[in-house]
Amino acid sequence: MPADRPFRVLGLQQIAVGAADKRRLRALWVELLGLTPKGAYRSERENVDEDITALGRGAFEVEVDLMQPLDPDARPRVHEPALNHVGLWIDDLPQAVAWLGARGVRFTPGGIRRGAAGHDVCFIHPRGNADTPLGGEGVLIELVQAPPEVIARLA
Repeated sequence: MPADRPFRVLGLQQIAVGAADKRRLRALWVELLGLTPKGAYRSERENVDEDITALGRGAFEVEVDLMQPLDPDARPRVHEPALNHVGLWIDDLPQAVAWLGARGVRFTPGGIRRGAAGHDVCFIHPRGNADTPLGGEGVLIELVQAPPEVIARLA
């Protein structure tokens, strides 16, 4: 573990699950498993219509985003793979992005921006390329700026 890493991964913030029709996801995750509906998010640019649900409480709450594409033929294809991405709480997102980028990590276009749940986010691309060879090896990874109360509880 590099001693100069200027950030910490504090815990799991979310998982995002995609399907062609999110009603089937709601039937399992909300109706049968009992997750709590927290909100919704829709973005044409991101080709997503999602229901935000959660399990746990406070700093230990984990979002489970139930996603379907607005257009199943457009990109990004939020339903392929079905486990779309994992989100990690980060204590200092700008430092993490700068440090990881300097070490060859490839990020998706868009940089740090406001995410569906209102936190600043940035995504590590599922695949590296010639210029930035390190990626998620097939997994999209969302880095999420932890709010102060989460940092205090999980640090």
